[in-house]
Amino acid sequence: MSSPDETNAALQSRRRILLGLTMAPLAAALPLAATATHKPGDGATAESGAGYKPNFFKDVEWTCMVAICDRLIPSDDVGPGAVETGVPEFLDRHMQTPYANGAIWYMQGPFLEAPPEFGYQGRLTLRDIIRVGLNAIDAHCRKTFDGKTFAQLEHTQQEELLKAAESGKLKLEDISSKLFFTNILNEVKNGYFADPRYGGNRGMAAWKMIGYPGMRADYLDWITVRDKPYPLPPVDLSGKRG
Repeated sequence: MSSPDETNAALQSRRRILLGLTMAPLAAALPLAATATHKPGDGATAESGAGYKPNFFKDVEWTCMVAICDRLIPSDDVGPGAVETGVPEFLDRHMQTPYANGAIWYMQGPFLEAPPEFGYQGRLTLRDIIRVGLNAIDAHCRKTFDGKTFAQLEHTQQEELLKAAESGKLKLEDISSKLFFTNILNEVKNGYFADPRYGGNRGMAAWKMIGYPGMRADYLDWITVRDKPYPLPPVDLSGKRG
């Protein structure tokens, strides 16, 4: 059994991945003891993408996206990874929504690079950002690594590329690597913690990992409790108990 210090260190490391490769830890107020024991590799594999057949992503885009999901939130002894919890399925489904295709965005010009406080001012919709970025990443990899795609690289190589994209140092054709990385990281996090009805967070695994009660009608008695884990399993929007 891990000591409290070891458990805390593992959680801190995992939370940094969930919020970005250089961002602050996630959910610092949540009880640490709420994490469930998990063996890396349980459930779906990065290669299979949980067996889901994509409708939006083309095969090569899907393969690249699954590999990126696997590196952004990998499976470890603290909790399940993005792939085995269905995040790729969430992304494929989400790319077909009015939000992702820009139907509810203001998409008229001028298009320009504005300071962050003004928000995104580009011409690409969310699904275009993701699609163009995936193809640009693979194109860069084929040029740089003797024809290999991102999914065919070693994990350390993949992580180095993602870190370079996060900082904007990775030069891609047709899109800013930082813009692509920021958006796909946000969508992976969304899918990891969203209600299972949207395709990700299969089995409410992410909620169980952080001790989130889900859609339970009443857990007010536990909101101020910080030294004990929430004792009941989560409930999703459909009423299913985890």
